[in-house]
Amino acid sequence: MTASAQRIGLLYWSCTRPLTLALAEEALQQACRLHPEAGYQLVFLKADHSAADGWTLPGASWEGRLEGCQRLFLVADEAQQHASPALGQALKQLLRAGCVIGAISAGVYPLAYLGLLDGYRAAVHWRWHDDFSERFPRVVITSHLFDWDRDRLTASGGLTVLDMLLALLAHEQGAELAGAVSEELVVERIREGGERQRIPLQNRIGSSHPRLTQAVLLMEANIEEPLTTDEIARHVCVSRRQLERIFKQYLGRVPSQYYLELRLNKARQLLLQTSKSIIQIGLSCGFSSGPHFSSAYRNFFGATPREDRNLHRGTTAFEKRPSGQVL
Repeated sequence: MTASAQRIGLLYWSCTRPLTLALAEEALQQACRLHPEAGYQLVFLKADHSAADGWTLPGASWEGRLEGCQRLFLVADEAQQHASPALGQALKQLLRAGCVIGAISAGVYPLAYLGLLDGYRAAVHWRWHDDFSERFPRVVITSHLFDWDRDRLTASGGLTVLDMLLALLAHEQGAELAGAVSEELVVERIREGGERQRIPLQNRIGSSHPRLTQAVLLMEANIEEPLTTDEIARHVCVSRRQLERIFKQYLGRVPSQYYLELRLNKARQLLLQTSKSIIQIGLSCGFSSGPHFSSAYRNFFGATPREDRNLHRGTTAFEKRPSGQVL
């Protein structure tokens, strides 16, 4: 254990959800209450001057200075489109002083823009993987809850800020304190960083039927070259009619319709997150031609791929339209 106080900074953008900051504050406050010698000091710093809608978040503007932090995390819940050179200089100064820097949720974007994740593993939220990998090919992105790679610590978002801080407490203060904080917060278990972000498939589709799970996994693994319903039925060792009954019973539609929706939602994710051409996206999602892709897309989302992409230019790449079901 260490008796020296540690200053942990959260440099956040105005798009940050209050829950993210509250989870971090609560975990460290409980740690200090249970073990005063831990001596953690949490500092909130604002990266921009915009006010968050409906909330007054704590902290003052960083004003180009970040000295004195032993840990500093960049926090955002929407992808940032740039990072200032002044921020890069301040972060590099911290690194030279031995600070561990990291990111929570979309905070990985400014770190990556500054080149500070090149050659490092980084936990990136699953819905940003396509966009992030296209923009930052030198970053080793993972589907983990969080990653600690040398002096970089990244958490994918949501409740993983709590998982990450519990791991930090266990590393620096011992597993007993991390367990005590977990009990105080009524956290069922401390999740390991290497666990995958996506919840088990059977929870996502609301069923534990083994044949249904196998069929959906096959569909997800064969987006570019779709299998026929007969091929899927053979792979999961049921008849076509049995497979259709299972899908209708548990998912309310036949396998071919579920498969089409799966491919269209993947196509929309690529459309809004990457710069790939519409033809490339259609082909990569199993559509044989541009017109075929455009027609299916319009029928499901109410707009052609081009209209949808143009509509979302200039707004966040991850804004979702109400039409369609995200699977």
